[in-house]
Amino acid sequence: MTTHLLDCTSDELEAWFAAHGESRYRAAQALRWALARGATSFEQMTDLPAALREQLASEFTLAPPPVLAETVSDDGGTAKVLLGLGGGDAVEAVRMDYDPEALGHAGSERSTVCVSTQVGCAMGCVFCATGQQGFTRNLTAGEIVAQVLHFTRRRRVTNVVFMGMGEPLANYAATVTAIRHLIDPDGLHLSARSITVSTVGLRSGIRRLAAEGLPVGLAISLHAPDDELRRRLIPTAAGTTIDELLAAARDYIARRGRRVTFAYALLEGVNDSEQQARALAARLRGIQSHVNLIPYNPTAGETLRRPSRERVRAFQRELQAAGVNATVRIERGAAIAAACGQLRTAQARRREPVALADGRPR
Repeated sequence: MTTHLLDCTSDELEAWFAAHGESRYRAAQALRWALARGATSFEQMTDLPAALREQLASEFTLAPPPVLAETVSDDGGTAKVLLGLGGGDAVEAVRMDYDPEALGHAGSERSTVCVSTQVGCAMGCVFCATGQQGFTRNLTAGEIVAQVLHFTRRRRVTNVVFMGMGEPLANYAATVTAIRHLIDPDGLHLSARSITVSTVGLRSGIRRLAAEGLPVGLAISLHAPDDELRRRLIPTAAGTTIDELLAAARDYIARRGRRVTFAYALLEGVNDSEQQARALAARLRGIQSHVNLIPYNPTAGETLRRPSRERVRAFQRELQAAGVNATVRIERGAAIAAACGQLRTAQARRREPVALADGRPR
């Protein structure tokens, strides 16, 4: 299997060019073509010698993954794509465009791409479509960046969130390499502050990311105010307490100077009572944080229910009354199955080109 050029770090590419008798600056040229200009073949790199382009093509690829399915909302503001990775594997990515007025501030439009880091997911969250699919494999850095490039070839992207299929910190090296390509001045040149990494709560990964020197945003999936309920919702969380997660969050805030977002999926009659909101507020008091409340987006085969708007707002009010910053996620793409894992599941059911891990829901 040919290696994708973007599977390599900048240092690795510089070393490759040096080993082939070329100046190290050739790596920056190649990255500009692959990232900033969205090249899909080495023939497009016209400022590289022809012989060097041939050598690159013999060892690497720039071919984009094929589109297996794509859905777009009626207003065009949300698009979801299913990209084929070979061997029956596929991965989802979503683009969401936001009007600055809808966000409550002036400025230019924001276009956010949500990327996946794994085919499937091993975390087993009971309310997540991807969690129902099981885990197949990690993505490479090139496969992660390819999701962003799919959209940047069409229009400018301003933000990237690692919130799609999979657990980014369980695929740490590829995730960080992808981030460095996204912020590379010779590449897409995004601000690190416009990138957010979401985790179900891998403490070692959080602390490792805090030491990385990348001021990216961090989102931690909490979903419960107590350990017993959290372990029921996230079976793989059994080895980590909420107190331990909050300690890792404080460390991240201290080292990176960024507040931490806590994601909280609201499930009717499970974790959405006002008493639970008060318990959550007590846990988070004094932490520089923001709570992103996510009303449950029903997935096939689940018995969980979405709370009413009134229950969602009541939960939010309790948090705010306790001094905890809390907002309800702006919903985008429900009509096009934009929650992670839904398009891949639907595609598999229609014609089964996508290999699921074991065929059984979790």
